[in-house]
Amino acid sequence: MPELPDITVYVERIAAHAQGAPLTGLRLASPFVLRTVDPPVAELVGRTLTSVGRLGKRIVLAFEGDRFAVIHLMIAGRLRWSPRQGPVPAAIPRKVGLAAFDFPTGSMIFTEASPKKRASLHLVRGADGLAAFDRGGLDTLAASPAQFAARLRSERHTIKRALTDPTVLDGIGNAYSDEILHRARMSPFRLTTALDDAEVAALHAATVATLTWWTTHLRAEVGAGFPDKVTAFRPEMAVHGKYGQPCPACGDPVQRIVYAANEANYCATCQTGGKLLADRSLSRLLHDDWPRTLEELEERRRGAPATPAPPPASSEGGPATAEAPAAPARRPPRPPNRPAARSPS
Repeated sequence: MPELPDITVYVERIAAHAQGAPLTGLRLASPFVLRTVDPPVAELVGRTLTSVGRLGKRIVLAFEGDRFAVIHLMIAGRLRWSPRQGPVPAAIPRKVGLAAFDFPTGSMIFTEASPKKRASLHLVRGADGLAAFDRGGLDTLAASPAQFAARLRSERHTIKRALTDPTVLDGIGNAYSDEILHRARMSPFRLTTALDDAEVAALHAATVATLTWWTTHLRAEVGAGFPDKVTAFRPEMAVHGKYGQPCPACGDPVQRIVYAANEANYCATCQTGGKLLADRSLSRLLHDDWPRTLEELEERRRGAPATPAPPPASSEGGPATAEAPAAPARRPPRPPNRPAARSPS
């Protein structure tokens, strides 16, 4: 799913290509993508695009007269810009095309490469209508360290869940949370309420540094064009999507935590004191009884009576932590290109 750095660059490039121009057409190739019926599509056509913004992981196109188009790409949704080549706007791809926003100089094509049809488009009127899409998460890049600390500790969550909860923090998902936690050298299952002030400050610094670096990197990659390689798996990433590959800091293999539809990655040496965290792929005895989400894991750790808990975990740094059950001491084969000597963390 495109996250804050990806969405920020999308917003900037849409503005560069179309802000100040009238919307000459809004074509829908797939009826499911439009999740609202009022205002109608015709009400936006002819209005000037006055600004482009980000609301969490959503892209907001603001048109004159307080009309808004809110785009949520979800996991497989993408945008691309097709310059106008003649009087007829660019065709919408048949298999993956959802919609097209037409402007005098080109069309922004909205696609989704998934049969699950989760990407969405909402058309709304007024600030109140737009506010309904604000999940309330804190914008870390605009917040002070004190604001970050207060929000992080406002709920008793694992750090991984707090980073990715849109009601706690804004715009961070599975990929960049892995990178943030690796930079901070923290276990994904530490509890936010167990972090001391120095650890919270380190997590804030890692979050700002990670999001800033990736936004700058993606800007440079796109240049004056339009994003066309938006992906959660990039070779420059330290741990996300790198299961079994050497950690760039210590050389040990990157590990994973597998849930129903997601895989989180971490370095046991750098982040958990060498402990492997159990997951569905390793816990064969638990099989379908293993928690499928971070939310389920937290409920198990709190001893919810309706659900049997997994075996107790040894805590990292004391009983206040919330580690998942330790997995068997088994690691993937070390890749042949593992560095001969470890570099300092």
